[in-house]
Amino acid sequence: MGDPHGLVSMVFSAPQAALAGAQSLLDSGPTPYDASLAHQAIGIVHRERGNYAEAVSHLRRARDLARRAGSTPRVADVCATLGVALVQAGRARQGLAELTHAIELSRGEVRAKVRFRLAGVLRILGRHDEAMVQVAKALPPLRKSGDTLWAARALTLRALLHLTAGATGRAEADFAQAEQMFSTIDHRHDSAVARQNRAAVAFAAGDQPAALAHLSIADERIRALGAPTYSLMLARCEVLLAANLADDAVREADAALRELPRGQATKRAELLLLAARAALAAGDPLKSAGYARSARRMFTRQHRQWWTQHAHLQELTALWAAGHASKTLATQANRVALALAATGSADVPQAHLLAARLTLTRGDGAAGRLAEGHLLAAARHRQRGPVEARVAAWVASALRAQAVGDLRGLRRSCGRGLQVLDDYQLLLGAAELRALATGLGAELALLAQRSCLTDGSARDLLVASDRWRSVTLAVPPMPQRDDPVLVGLLAAYRSATASPGRQQHLESQIRERVRQSSADPNRAPNRPQWTVDLLLELLGDDQLLQIVEIDGRLHHVLCGRGRVRRYTPDAAGDLAAEVLFARSALRRFAYGRAKDPSILTVAGQRLSAFLIGQTAQRFGAGALIIVPPATLHGVPWALLEGLGKRVLSIAPSVSAWVRARQAVAPPERVALVRGPGLARGAEMDKLAGGYPYATVLHGDDATVARVLDAIDGSSLAHVAAHGAVRADNPLFSHLRLADGPMTVHDVARLRHAPHRLILPSCESAALTPAGSDELLGLAAALLPRGTAAMVATADPVNDEATGALMLALHDALRAGSTSLAHALLTARRSMPADPVSQATAASFIAIGAG
Repeated sequence: MGDPHGLVSMVFSAPQAALAGAQSLLDSGPTPYDASLAHQAIGIVHRERGNYAEAVSHLRRARDLARRAGSTPRVADVCATLGVALVQAGRARQGLAELTHAIELSRGEVRAKVRFRLAGVLRILGRHDEAMVQVAKALPPLRKSGDTLWAARALTLRALLHLTAGATGRAEADFAQAEQMFSTIDHRHDSAVARQNRAAVAFAAGDQPAALAHLSIADERIRALGAPTYSLMLARCEVLLAANLADDAVREADAALRELPRGQATKRAELLLLAARAALAAGDPLKSAGYARSARRMFTRQHRQWWTQHAHLQELTALWAAGHASKTLATQANRVALALAATGSADVPQAHLLAARLTLTRGDGAAGRLAEGHLLAAARHRQRGPVEARVAAWVASALRAQAVGDLRGLRRSCGRGLQVLDDYQLLLGAAELRALATGLGAELALLAQRSCLTDGSARDLLVASDRWRSVTLAVPPMPQRDDPVLVGLLAAYRSATASPGRQQHLESQIRERVRQSSADPNRAPNRPQWTVDLLLELLGDDQLLQIVEIDGRLHHVLCGRGRVRRYTPDAAGDLAAEVLFARSALRRFAYGRAKDPSILTVAGQRLSAFLIGQTAQRFGAGALIIVPPATLHGVPWALLEGLGKRVLSIAPSVSAWVRARQAVAPPERVALVRGPGLARGAEMDKLAGGYPYATVLHGDDATVARVLDAIDGSSLAHVAAHGAVRADNPLFSHLRLADGPMTVHDVARLRHAPHRLILPSCESAALTPAGSDELLGLAAALLPRGTAAMVATADPVNDEATGALMLALHDALRAGSTSLAHALLTARRSMPADPVSQATAASFIAIGAG
């Protein structure tokens, strides 16, 4: 070994080499001073790997050898390292004692390095103000000494403390300066940590795609060094959780807990707290409460009061979500809210809001006054802090208005809170993240809807219900055509159809890549600024039925012929079971397992009673547009009594229908596509004869790339191909083409979607609910890209009957049908009376307008 001092400096960048060098030095019979350096290096490596018993043993040996060597600076340095190890092992008092002793022994640069380490453990303990004082004392001597590495580390620590205090601008400046300093020295581990810290800044600023991208790069660098990834996994879990990817966050937290050595007490407690938050977001409040309780007890034993209060807040939040409320819980919530307010935590609004909710369950006058104080304290955070905190503050503001009967103030607060989420969604490039983010606004949307039922007109309910419905479709999509990495991953995915394991791995990579896509900072919502009067004007003699679900009950808002009216269906029961019964009936006919047509009649009557009821008597003779909640988009609407005999279309939201209704058709350009394995070759030949200038792709020509080029910006596209619906991962639902699956991710690469699109494939209209009232799937990817109308089905269909229906549909279009919905009705009427043909005709729906 050359320079023994080099052992300690290389433990992070080359831990294995440091271990080997230290052991070689010890085998050579070194002086006590050099032996102290070797044991310190070994101790640090064990500390970073969570082997605290080994770490403490080696560091105590290093301290004793330093004393034998008679070097006070060496003793101080080792005591500081030992103190950090003891704190990380959960022995905070012993660790702080060692660090205090180290400060007393040291002077100058050595004391500055000790102060830096003391600041680090104070941050672990949640004593952030004290930590900032120590960093302020350490940084000037480190800069003066010219030690770039330690000065950059001190800047990094100060930046992390700024982040905790919510000062993202100061944090970013410190991180940027630290990263520049690290770039001037060969210290790969700190460079990787610097990249991880850039993720922390992006995360704090609400830019989750950038945070995920930075973490991905940091992960590659840290794994290349063979260094532990616990901190990285913890950071990744937090970002996934903030992105509302609860299931992914749960998996990440569980994996980190399995990988983390048992001795890593401080990291384990932090991971348990994150796992608790993830479990609650994933819908398991009791599991969340258990994790949070374990974390709280560990933090208490480690004397980490800041962390203890946050764990207690999570535990109380989970218990509230599980339906628990008591005077004891209310008292605890009051204490936690006050304690967090004293620390300046970013979670203060959520703490005050929870305290108010629990306090109000007491039901007495004093409780009301105390709850009002908590709501007021929470509402003060409406303009600052993370998006979750600001949304909680607006919820508190809305609840305050509700308590005094100020419905106008309630709706104003709900609108302002939802605007916070609108602005936040514009930062997200991935449709999945945008859809999931809407879950944060569910309570605001519900409060606004309830207020309309209490004291509001039908117009108020129409606007309030559409305000937070299918918001994702109102965000301008980001074309992914120009991302060569994503294009390559999708090509690899198509070629891996024979290897399920390989495909699954590529799915993970594609999702990761798409989630990292950043939005255009200059883009604005493309939600049309519609008014009720404009809607009525566009409808003319047609009608629009908005179906709203509030607290488990359906409400109808019927618009048309110059009026907006509200009705409430009388039927009650298991609606989900009725939808399942109807879809099962259609499925049995598609597969030739049923012959009695009365099954379809009964299914349609039962569904109609549940979903439409007496409101059907108010329908006029014109077209009907139904705007259902996301959970009802799988309903076979044409099967309902009376609806299959009229011009009928479905829209995800009023604003989406208005945008589709106002869409201008491009010049005529038709694309006809037949995927592999279809028996309906004659159908495509007949269609091609009706469109002499159409682009026709089939056989080996029907590749994903050629199909995307053909349908991009077309006036009409007909794509017949076998498909598959992925309810577990809806963005990988696909149509099978010559070279493999064309997924929703592929469709997202279109610059301009086809104006009209016909998809005769089984389940081509299947959409998966996500977030608050959002939908993910093929139709959800196309509508915001310019598709005005689609014809598709959410169910399996009979191939032969589908071919006949599609030919009749195109005949109606060429004969001058004014819309796809009108052409579909004409085709439906032309079908034979046999139950298979009728079931097939009832399975298809028109989506959109045009």
